[in-house]
Amino acid sequence: MPFDLPGFALSSFSYNQALWGFQVITMSRPLQRGVSGIRNSGNNNDFWESQVKDKAEKEVLDRNRSSDPGYLSLRFRCRFFCPDNSPSKYGTSENGFASDPFGIGSPRSRHKLTVLFLKLSLVVIVILALTGSFWWTLSISTSSRGHIFHGYRRLQEQLVSDLWDIGELSLGPSRMKEIEFCPEESENHIPCFNVSENFALGYSDGDEYDRLCGQGSRQSCLVLPPVNYKIPLRWPTGRDVIWVANVKITGQEVFTSGSLTKRMMMLEEEQISFRSASPMFDGVEDYSHQIAEMIGLRNESNFIQAGVRTILDIGCGYGSFGAHLFSKQLLTMCIANYESSGSQVQLTLERGLPAMIGSFNLKQLPYPSLSFDMLHCARCGIDWDKKDGIFLIEVDRVLKPGGYFVWTSPLTNAQSFLRNKEKQKSWNFVRDFAENLCWELMSQQDETVLWKKTSKRTCYNSRKPGSGPPICSKGQDIESPYYRPLQNCIGGTHSRRWLPIEERPTWPPRSNLNKNELALYGLNSEELNEDTANYKTAVRNFWSLLSPLIFSDHPKRPGDEDPSPPYNMLRNVLDMNAHYGGLNAALLEAGKSVWVMNVVPTNGPNYLPLILDRGYVGVLHDWCEAFPTYPRTYDMVHAEGLLSLETSQHQRCTILDLFTEIDRLLRPEGWVIIRDTAPLIGSARALTTRLKWDARVVEIESNSDERLLICQKPLLKSHS
Repeated sequence: MPFDLPGFALSSFSYNQALWGFQVITMSRPLQRGVSGIRNSGNNNDFWESQVKDKAEKEVLDRNRSSDPGYLSLRFRCRFFCPDNSPSKYGTSENGFASDPFGIGSPRSRHKLTVLFLKLSLVVIVILALTGSFWWTLSISTSSRGHIFHGYRRLQEQLVSDLWDIGELSLGPSRMKEIEFCPEESENHIPCFNVSENFALGYSDGDEYDRLCGQGSRQSCLVLPPVNYKIPLRWPTGRDVIWVANVKITGQEVFTSGSLTKRMMMLEEEQISFRSASPMFDGVEDYSHQIAEMIGLRNESNFIQAGVRTILDIGCGYGSFGAHLFSKQLLTMCIANYESSGSQVQLTLERGLPAMIGSFNLKQLPYPSLSFDMLHCARCGIDWDKKDGIFLIEVDRVLKPGGYFVWTSPLTNAQSFLRNKEKQKSWNFVRDFAENLCWELMSQQDETVLWKKTSKRTCYNSRKPGSGPPICSKGQDIESPYYRPLQNCIGGTHSRRWLPIEERPTWPPRSNLNKNELALYGLNSEELNEDTANYKTAVRNFWSLLSPLIFSDHPKRPGDEDPSPPYNMLRNVLDMNAHYGGLNAALLEAGKSVWVMNVVPTNGPNYLPLILDRGYVGVLHDWCEAFPTYPRTYDMVHAEGLLSLETSQHQRCTILDLFTEIDRLLRPEGWVIIRDTAPLIGSARALTTRLKWDARVVEIESNSDERLLICQKPLLKSHS
């Protein structure tokens, strides 16, 4: 039985007592001697006369008793409960003669009545006990069922936590020691991106820079920052100036930079500036203004009115295009290949701008179909005419209906065609292929070309037979691929999310999807509103817990004053289990000048299309693999329910593996906020000492079985 029944336990105890007493009584009775087979000493005649006399007296007594109805009733009941199993009618006396066992005045009759009373009492006790147990069970099953299930679930979670702890402890005391530091050459290392190993495996022609995660790609040591590492400057100052020691870049790479998106200069040998050299001329601002005019807008401030909110910047340089548009409420995600030095992604993230490693070489990007309002490529280094246009097909897949593709390259300059026939051939291929993708060539100025993707699915069926790639079948058209090989067919046409950008609400109302849009994801307005309200409360609590440390370049000292808004240390935020994007929405509504990388785990519910349709940025990811970014890139890492998600399935990696990866991604003096069940938080708290984190557990509500684990990573430096 799942639980004990107190009433039943009590009745069982009483029954055993009564049974034990009855056994003692019966065992204490003298052994009876039967008539047959017994030889009695003495004179036979005397014996016969005595027997005849006793028989006569007995008959007289029986006649008197038969006339008494009380005696007959008692005798009947006694025979019913205590039947006579003796071979004779009345049994035998101690002298061997038959006698009446129901004689009222005899000691034997009193003994029989005592036994009868005990048996009746036993029956009553058993009946009462069973009745009480039945009603107790019925009340438990109706009124307390939820409490029992709740307690059972907590026991399961505690069991998982205990087994996890036992597994760690069983590996010996050495496993409980602090994790060792990685060698110095690993301070900018990214697991899953090993160019030399990919070369050895036969990858070439740019494919060696692709992502390749194997069994040995997981990192089990702590990455130390460079020797002269400094805490990044506050936003927005940190957008334009960074510490040169925080990134891996050579002086030659700094001095040779000078293109539109790769412009920077050295300041006092310790800092790098991305400001324009001339206050009267800003190439990025003029370039953005030109793109707006090509669309038919007055300037880049009107991108929002044209339905543009999210932009995927391919080969973004150092993020200057996105940095400029951020002030226009546009959110630009930078993607570029892995680079061992002078990385576009690393420098962009150091500036406090969205970026991640992404490649068009072999696999599809980890974004759903129809994800971005605009794709931008300014001298991004991709040969769009190679591999039969398969890279352009991937651009079409992630571009929303009615979205824009902007390409700036010397290849598009008509003057170059006269000097180089190969360039003219490449340009003609791209132009014709874009037309077969149902893209409209809207404008071409200097080196910049702008296309608009069709808003009508019927366009694909109206093409000439054999012109352009085919439409993907439903089996091929996976809405959210995870590093799947590039497809040579047009995707996204089967999606229920096919909605032109000009028909969507503009930003910021776009973040609150309407009833019909939410229905596409199986949600209703109440669920989204509840999620948003919960995160609003959570953000207020987070800020009160982390303040005032987050408002300074280093932990605030007593007596220091908080800087005035918008300055704060939290800029790059990573949400490891983003759900509907509620944390992102709450941070923006609270006026925090942050951006959030919303990560949707591959082994959980996929709401990444919802997050992107709300006007945020995000990506699919398997947290048992390394995240595609450089070390020390996020100021805060948030994870709600991630530990429960990982432990509820087949254990592919441990909490320690997750924490080691978090430590790699987190900037020194950065924060970790984890919300999960109390048993899992307890297990996680025990591991934080091995990573040298400062940690505390916070109780959320008195009646909640969830806890908050808040940690801060210290600034540790190597001794070299």
